[in-house]
Amino acid sequence: MGPIRTLYSKKYGVDLIRYTHGDANTVVYSSNKLDDTIRYLSLTDNKYIRYFPGHTDRVVALSMSPVDDTFISSSLDMTIRLWDLRSPNCQGLTNPLGKPVCSYDPEGLIFAAGVDSEAIKLYDLRSFDKGPFASFETLFSRVCEWTGLKFSRDGKQILISTNGGAIRILDAFNGSVLHTFSGYNNSKGISLEACFTPDSDFVMIGSEDGRVHVWSTESGMKIAVLDGKHSGPINTLQFNPKYMTFASACSNMAFWLPCVGD
Repeated sequence: MGPIRTLYSKKYGVDLIRYTHGDANTVVYSSNKLDDTIRYLSLTDNKYIRYFPGHTDRVVALSMSPVDDTFISSSLDMTIRLWDLRSPNCQGLTNPLGKPVCSYDPEGLIFAAGVDSEAIKLYDLRSFDKGPFASFETLFSRVCEWTGLKFSRDGKQILISTNGGAIRILDAFNGSVLHTFSGYNNSKGISLEACFTPDSDFVMIGSEDGRVHVWSTESGMKIAVLDGKHSGPINTLQFNPKYMTFASACSNMAFWLPCVGD
C-alpha cells in the first residue's frame, strides 16, 4: 500500500501529529525545527489554518479532546497548555512543577499529566487552573523516563510508555500499578510508543529489533510477538479506532489485519 499523498514541512519539520476531532482532513502538529509553535494544517490544500504560539521548548505531548475542538499540549518548558482550534490564543496554562506528558480521558472531562517520570496528576478541565484534584506518586524501579501517557478506552487504566525496557499500566482512580510489561528490546533509550487495543483488552509496543510485543491487560501475560519485518526500531504504533487494524512504523510502515483476539 503506497501513500495517497505526501505533504512536506521542510521549514518547520514535523514531530507529533494528531487528527482533529471529527475531521479527517485537518491535523495539528508540533515542529522539530525553527520554533515550538503548534500548527493547524488543512490536508486537502496543504495550507495552514492557524498557528498556536506560546511554548518556549520542544512539545513532547499533544492530545485532542474526544468531544470538541480543544486540545492540550505539554512541553519541555514545564507547562501544559489548553487550546481551542478556533483561536490562536492559549485558553489556559498550568505548571505541573516538572517535565510533563499529558492526555485527555476518553470522555473529555479530565486530563492526566505524568510529571518528572514519577507522579500522575489529574485535572478537571472546568477548573484545571486550581491545580490537580488528585495526585499519585508512581516511581519506576528501572532507570528510565516517561515518554507518553494514554487512557484505556473505558477510562479505567493509564498506560505509561518509557524510553527504557518496561511499560506500566496503572489504575486510573488510585494510581496503583496493575501490571509491568518488559522483555522487549530497547537498549538505546528510544521513545517507543505503546498503545491499548480499542477494546482495552491488550497492550502493544514495538521494539528496537522490529517486532511487536502483545500483553493481556487482564492477566498481565505476554500472548504474542509479531514480526512486521521492520528494518529498524518501531517507535510508533497506533490502532484504527473503528476497524480491526493497526499500523506500526520505523523508517517504513506496516499495516496489520486482523488485530489480536479476532
